[in-house]
Amino acid sequence: MSSDTHVFEKEVGDSQLSSVKQKISEGRNWYVIHTYAGYENAVARNLKQRIESLGMEDKIFNVIVPTEKKIKIKGGKRVEEEEKIYPGYILVEMVVTDDSWYVVRNTPRVTGFVGSGIYPVPIDKKEIDELFQRMSKDTTKHSINLMQNDAVVIVDGPFKDLEGKVSEIDEVRGKVKVLVSMFGRETPVELDFLQVKRI
Repeated sequence: MSSDTHVFEKEVGDSQLSSVKQKISEGRNWYVIHTYAGYENAVARNLKQRIESLGMEDKIFNVIVPTEKKIKIKGGKRVEEEEKIYPGYILVEMVVTDDSWYVVRNTPRVTGFVGSGIYPVPIDKKEIDELFQRMSKDTTKHSINLMQNDAVVIVDGPFKDLEGKVSEIDEVRGKVKVLVSMFGRETPVELDFLQVKRI
């Protein structure tokens, strides 16, 4: 589970249950649904069909699988893919009642609401706003499998075969800055992330 996922993992103690009940009575909110990993799209599709066939459109309004665009390398080529931001989770905008809870909870491959075993906990408005901003960004990030201070070898370009250390990673531009030892000192060299390989 990624660190991002922990944003949604909220333990609800007994002292909080009363406030949760109050939140439920507030009406329409976004909730996080835990699913079997790899079945997020299937769950979203099944749930939408159940909402339609059971006439729950007035209580369950939206079902989304949060994704963002990432550029990955496959077979040495750049490929743009939609990547799930929170694998194993989907978001549902709904009013929680006994019947709407039942429809969501009993959708195949849904394992439960995030929050507590009984009471779903809505996502804070700030969190959902930030998530939608992340999903709607036009800028596609690069999926760069490197970290700061990783030792790398340059595999292409005028600095080919030189070794260095990653000092900066720019996921938006797909560039990495590598400190290469030249002329007796470490010199920063900006490279495309395809031009380096972790040692």
